[in-house]
Amino acid sequence: MDYSVVFAFLFGLLLIYVVVRLFYLPMRWLLVVLYNGLIGGVVLWLLNLVGSVVGLHIAINPLTALIAGFLGIPGVVILTIIQYMS
Repeated sequence: MDYSVVFAFLFGLLLIYVVVRLFYLPMRWLLVVLYNGLIGGVVLWLLNLVGSVVGLHIAINPLTALIAGFLGIPGVVILTIIQYMS
């Protein structure tokens, strides 16, 4: 067996491993951001549904959804306070 073939095969495996590692973390981060934004949008929708009784409405856009998604309940409270201040 020729050693150059073995080294080329091992180099190819190493290259595939490095490429997968480089793209795995950014893709994981992107999926976490999308998931948090989706959860934030649902929380804001529920807040608008319940808040319509007292006249509270927070616009659902990517920024407010991400704020609510990243910060959770404190983010929704901050958005509510900002809505009442404006």
